[in-house]
Amino acid sequence: MNRHGPKNPIIVIPARLASTRLPDKPLADLAGEPMIVHVWRRAVEADLGPVVVASGDQEITAAVEAAGGRAVATRADHPSGSDRVHEAVCLVDPDHRHDAVINLQGDLPLLEPAAIRAVYEQLSLGEDDQPLPDMTTLAAVIADDREHTDPNVVKAVISIAKDALAGQALYFTRATVPWGDGARYHHIGIYGYRREALERFVALPPSPLELRERLEQLRALEAGMRIRVALVDTVPFGVDTPADLERARTLIANAT
Repeated sequence: MNRHGPKNPIIVIPARLASTRLPDKPLADLAGEPMIVHVWRRAVEADLGPVVVASGDQEITAAVEAAGGRAVATRADHPSGSDRVHEAVCLVDPDHRHDAVINLQGDLPLLEPAAIRAVYEQLSLGEDDQPLPDMTTLAAVIADDREHTDPNVVKAVISIAKDALAGQALYFTRATVPWGDGARYHHIGIYGYRREALERFVALPPSPLELRERLEQLRALEAGMRIRVALVDTVPFGVDTPADLERARTLIANAT
């Protein structure tokens, strides 16, 4: 069995201005810089490889380039971030030099670089008698009881050994699962893909469970793709609403 993991990753941050809850979110000011620039810096600090912003709008491209980063213009009408990431990778790496792709959300300005590295590292890890994963992602144990029943908190159902730090994804859902006593896991939407797995994923049609739950990672599971989930200590703070933005400004101001 081939146990050779990818060796040459690229990090891609999809970003567009259209947002129902927080318009122009990537350009929101945080300590004097646009939020997308903060996320780009976190990705650079992970020190894995090149970082590219997959931009759906010229204003985002300009902001990233003004900070010294690289952005690539992508179509404005992509149905998902994964599709935008795939187009960007094809544009910047048509020769397939990069064999792993990290899809990093553009609304995580306080993300620890170690979390990005964990997503990549899991692409080369797994059970000895099983194939290496097609995809990887993160989760954290739910500590706030309100999250157990909150449909906005996606739960990862993971086959994981006691005291292990990673396991195999069985399902993702907005429902309160699994039943009974024990930990439940808050899914964190950062993904690592083998390059060929990303190409397969975006070529698949939306799956029935994906459409029902509104979770695109279910498309991969329904197609038989393997997703490995690494556990981290906390859920990174994400910016989705004006209130989140104000809190992010306070957190960043207190950290400087």
